[in-house]
Amino acid sequence: MRRTPAIHPPRRALHHTLLLFLMVAPLAASADDFTLSLTNDSARGYFRFSQPSDQLAVGAGYTYHTGSRHIANVDFHAQGRTAINNLPMTVGLGLRNIYFRDSPIEGGATAPGGYVRANIPEAPGLSFNAELYMSPSILSFGDADGMRHVETSVSYRLIRNAELLVGYRYVGADLENSRDDFRLEEGLIGGMRILF
Repeated sequence: MRRTPAIHPPRRALHHTLLLFLMVAPLAASADDFTLSLTNDSARGYFRFSQPSDQLAVGAGYTYHTGSRHIANVDFHAQGRTAINNLPMTVGLGLRNIYFRDSPIEGGATAPGGYVRANIPEAPGLSFNAELYMSPSILSFGDADGMRHVETSVSYRLIRNAELLVGYRYVGADLENSRDDFRLEEGLIGGMRILF
């Protein structure tokens, strides 16, 4: 009887990378921008499928955190442009659907919230970004009893179709039968946004 050879860790990582590329390629073909952000312990990719001038926005993201923790999200927003004190902004209101797995814990939530992106007229290319999503217990499932996603960043348009960004991100969950805050991700982030 013939035995199937074991996949060694370097080859396994190569297979996972190839599989991820094959999954992401169709998304990239139809996306409007892609953001890659890193912390010391995590890497996150996020595709957005709308221009700032569109009235509806859809997004999909995935975070890998060391220790085999996985976080995925799909977003739906109504968005529009506005201005406060001559500060041009894009504002989105909607839902972020979050799923996480950190074996043996897994769960998720539908979190209402939104984002704002403010462009600084005095400094062309400079933008301030903020996101806030909060889910109550009634919209949570699995081991989650409520979730939060908070993110702020400053970005600079280095060239016409690419930005650099720095900021802070926190993703946390309340767990059933526990009073402790389960921090899925927290820390300073750095990364880039590519516009297609």
